Amino acid sequence: MTDSSTLPPQPALADMDHGGGLRQRIVRLVRAVPIRWRILSIAAMNSAVVVALAAIIFSGARVLDAAWDDVRQVRDSDRVLALLESETSRLHNLIHRYINQPSPELFAEILLLREAVLGTLTNRAATDPALASSVTELEKVTERFLEGFGELRTVQARIARTYEDQVLSPAREMAGLYSIIEGATGRREALIWPALGKSREAFTAMLVAANAYYLSLATTSAEEAKRTTETIERTIPVMNDLAENDLQREALTRLQQRIVALREGLAQLADQFATRNDLLRNSIDASQAATIAMIDQLSSQMRQREQTAQTVFDRTLKNISNQMLWISGFFLALIITASIVIALSIRLPLQQLMGAMRAITQGDYHRRPLGTSAKDEVGAMARAVEIFRENAIAKRNAEIDLRAAKDNAERALAELSAAQQNLIDAERLAALGGLVAGVAHEVNNPIGISLTVASSFARRSDLFESDLKSNTPLRRSQLEEFVQTCRDAAQQLVANLHRAADLIQSFKQVAVDRSHAERREFDLREATDQIVASVRPVLRKTPVAVEIDVPEGLIIDSYPGAYGQILTNLILNASNHAFQEGEAGTVRIVARPRGSDEIEISFSDDGAGMTPDIQRKAFDPFFTTRRNMGGTGLGLHIVYSLVTQQLGGRMVLESKPGQGTTFRIIMPRAARNPAAAESESSGNTPWPTRKISST
Repeated sequence: MTDSSTLPPQPALADMDHGGGLRQRIVRLVRAVPIRWRILSIAAMNSAVVVALAAIIFSGARVLDAAWDDVRQVRDSDRVLALLESETSRLHNLIHRYINQPSPELFAEILLLREAVLGTLTNRAATDPALASSVTELEKVTERFLEGFGELRTVQARIARTYEDQVLSPAREMAGLYSIIEGATGRREALIWPALGKSREAFTAMLVAANAYYLSLATTSAEEAKRTTETIERTIPVMNDLAENDLQREALTRLQQRIVALREGLAQLADQFATRNDLLRNSIDASQAATIAMIDQLSSQMRQREQTAQTVFDRTLKNISNQMLWISGFFLALIITASIVIALSIRLPLQQLMGAMRAITQGDYHRRPLGTSAKDEVGAMARAVEIFRENAIAKRNAEIDLRAAKDNAERALAELSAAQQNLIDAERLAALGGLVAGVAHEVNNPIGISLTVASSFARRSDLFESDLKSNTPLRRSQLEEFVQTCRDAAQQLVANLHRAADLIQSFKQVAVDRSHAERREFDLREATDQIVASVRPVLRKTPVAVEIDVPEGLIIDSYPGAYGQILTNLILNASNHAFQEGEAGTVRIVARPRGSDEIEISFSDDGAGMTPDIQRKAFDPFFTTRRNMGGTGLGLHIVYSLVTQQLGGRMVLESKPGQGTTFRIIMPRAARNPAAAESESSGNTPWPTRKISST
């Protein structure tokens, strides 16, 4: 350890610049003044500049105020005109929209905008001296514009009534008459049917054209409606000649009357549309054009007044600017000179201080900072750096001691991780052993039944053989009974042996996946069914049902052994912790694709749920709520480790007391590279670094 007392003595402040010279002497002279007073001197000179400039500005303020008042008044008038033009143009557009598509909302908006236009004229334009003389004429033009809108609404209402009463109403009656004629025809081979189909098709086209004409005023739609109406009128006499009964003839007579009424309604509708167009062009559009022309004339006058006022304002402002330029130049030269001197008095000592600090950061603790005897703030910083240098020397010695302690701690951590991995492996083997015992018990039932059936069938075969060897002739009923017995025995043997084979195959695949940490492509639904089938013998001891909702054909490239261990641990955890002994419940396993690269698996139960405190510790190793009943506390820790490490996914826990628990597992469709996954699964299992839980 280096002692600061053994270092070379600090050079005197006067020796900082070996070249001496005028600059160094000026720096020493200025450093006699604290830095804050140096900075305040610059602020004082700036204040002097401000005072001088303020005096110049105040002298020209009166002229500028008068010129600016004229400019502001002209601009205010121009804004009123722009607002009035915008409001009338928007009102004009709203009226056109209302005529094309009437609605209560548009009408209400028109009324509000009408009041806004009148308010602008009355409250703003009338009080503006520049616009007061033109307000009366603007109000007259606006009133004509709004009166035209009232007339348009009246015409629009008549158009709507005409369309409803003289077009749609006859059309509805005609549709009913067509239905009566079709119902009275009775068969498709009737002679009237072709003419009736053509007429009905023309009626449909007429309705479409009439509706299009009413909504868009398209001339092609009007011509189409007229043409199809004539087609209907031509087909009615033809159908009348081919009518088979009085009901058809009476309906055709009424149809002729309704088509005439509909044709007259369309003609009247065309006349009303023409009236509306004339009113829109002569009242609305003409008044709007007059308003815009008057506003443009007023705007031109406002621009001329603004230009005159702006010329006066610019000339006055230029005079003030010239005076400010001369004063600013003088003070700027003075401030720059003072700033250079003050900057040198701060920069040079700071450069020397930074050199000392850089040496300390590079490990050179022998170099002491200069200027520790100075009275300004930089001198205080130099003294602080000296204290830092002494602390760095002490820290270096402490790090040497800490490094030795760290080596000992790392050895202890390696031993602890190995012990933890041994416990986790033992837990996995114990879970697999439990599955073996359960499946063995489950397979014993169908095999035992098969053995019993086979023994009974053998005895029945011996009896039948004895009957054959005796001299007593066999009856047909005996033969049929023996055949039926053979069929029943064979069916029972096949069913029970198939069940045993399915159980063995499911457990075989699960056991192979558990014993080999290999990555392969597998069907998630098929793997889930096999895993659930392997744990059903354990679940038969409890009234817990397992529901599976996993789509067929969901192929993933991952580790089926790890997936089986996860699902088994979650099912056993729910069976042991979510439900009290003898309590019925349901466990649901749902899987869905999540985008193109991920799978989301939801494992939920309707059991007791978890408290917030238990949720925070659920994935911690060796945490269990049933320690006195044989729990190890490694089940959920293993699940969390497999999901986050080997499968490369993430896990979310959601639970509330009394409302069940849900584990959401989000994992990639394709797991990480096999080498990384194998090294993680064969290495030490780390403690979980985080948990995602929600209450």
